[in-house]
Amino acid sequence: MSKIPLVCIVAARSGTGKTTFMEKLIAELVGRGYRVGAIKSDSHGFEIDVPGKDSWRFAQAGARATAIIGPDRFALIQKTQEKKDLDEVAALIQDVDLILVEGYKAAEKPRIEVIRKEMGTELVSPLEYLIGVVTDLKEISVPVPVFALDDYAGIADLLIGKYLRK
Repeated sequence: MSKIPLVCIVAARSGTGKTTFMEKLIAELVGRGYRVGAIKSDSHGFEIDVPGKDSWRFAQAGARATAIIGPDRFALIQKTQEKKDLDEVAALIQDVDLILVEGYKAAEKPRIEVIRKEMGTELVSPLEYLIGVVTDLKEISVPVPVFALDDYAGIADLLIGKYLRK
C-alpha cells in the first residue's frame, strides 16, 4: 500500500482565507475525478456531536470513543490527552488520492501558503516545505510558483503534476 500524499494549506494567521481556498480546491480536484481527503486543525477544542443524540449521550456517560456508522459513512470521535499527531490521523483516512490539511503550519510537510496583504505579508513556511504561494500581492519573491487567490485550477495542476500523475 503506497502512502497517500498529504499537503498542508497554511497561513500566518486566522482569517486569511484558508478554509475558502481549500473548499474550492477540493471541488476543483473532485471535479477532475480525484478523491480528496480533508483534515482540519483546531486549537480551540470542538464538538461535532449534537447534544441529546445517542452518541453524545454515550460520550457524556464516559465513553472514551464513540462511533456512528451509517449506510454511506461513519464517524469516530476519540477523546485524547493531547492533540494527535497529523500522520496518525491521516493514516485513518482511506480510499483517497490526496489529503489536504488546513493548518498544521509547524508540520514538516509540503505546504501551500495563503498570504493576503490586509492580513500581513510575512511568510511562515520554511522554504524546504513550501511548494506554492497563493496571494493577492502583486510582487512577492519566493522560489516556488505563485498563484492568485482564486487560481484553484493552477494549484490543482501543481498538485496533480507533483503528486497525482499516474
